Amino acid sequence: MVSVVGVRFRRAGKIYFFGPAGLDIKRGQHVIVETARGIEYGDVVAGVREVPEESIIAPLKDVIRIATPEDDKTEAENREKEKRAFEICLEKIEKHGLEMKLIGAEYTFDNNKLLFYFTADGRIDFRELVKSLAAVFRTRIELRQIGVRDETKMVGGISICGRPLCCHTYLADFAPVSIKMAKEQNLSLNPTKISGVCGRLMCCLQNEQETYEYLNSKLPNVGDQVEIREEHLRGEVSSVSVLRQRVKVIVEVNDEKEIREYPVEALRFRKKKRYDKMSTEDTELKKLEALEQREGKSKIDD
Repeated sequence: MVSVVGVRFRRAGKIYFFGPAGLDIKRGQHVIVETARGIEYGDVVAGVREVPEESIIAPLKDVIRIATPEDDKTEAENREKEKRAFEICLEKIEKHGLEMKLIGAEYTFDNNKLLFYFTADGRIDFRELVKSLAAVFRTRIELRQIGVRDETKMVGGISICGRPLCCHTYLADFAPVSIKMAKEQNLSLNPTKISGVCGRLMCCLQNEQETYEYLNSKLPNVGDQVEIREEHLRGEVSSVSVLRQRVKVIVEVNDEKEIREYPVEALRFRKKKRYDKMSTEDTELKKLEALEQREGKSKIDD
């Protein structure tokens, strides 16, 4: 077992492990550490704990020190400098006539590097822009092109549920999300209803997917033939209520067809795999898949 502390460098960012170096580090404190980008200022989100050695990516670097008031002041100054750097970069982008959208600017703690994040429809030749920025800031300049999901994570906003975006508040990684999840959960396949602020499928589709997979595995498919145990009737499944675990069945009684609702326990049917290939006869689904494929995002997986 190895003693580590968990450090995060940005809101809802990944948690990285560092050695405590014998320091009494507690959750909520700020620390100075060395990363691949240089010296960084991070928030401790997990105090000293023991983890299996195989879960650590070697080499494990130690915390340099617990942040001092001077370090806190330097970090605050960097945040202010980033605002000015953002404005200057916007002016340079307009001057060079580049079709790119600037999202954010970020200084490393030691000011050895200044990073600019942007989005663009295609590849951008920003070599001249980098030269112009380096002449102004006199430090190493790095431009990073990010996707729309990363843009939304950085900027933040309010989702259709009325709450702050998951990716901006707590979601460290983007989980793979597919159209099949929306169909599994009986959601509308209208792109405007299942897409998030970023225009991609909502990350929260992943939250209840495991539960829906389990519940759906206990239900028949629409169109299946089922037998009602106590009534000794046979019928065709008209619809299913996944959460209530009830099934509406079209049965024939006295030469008349009726729709009756039963709990799934009252039915006998052949168990089928719920996760088979989706029907190609679903017009709305095909339209949505075609739209996603045109954007190269038939399955969103960052």
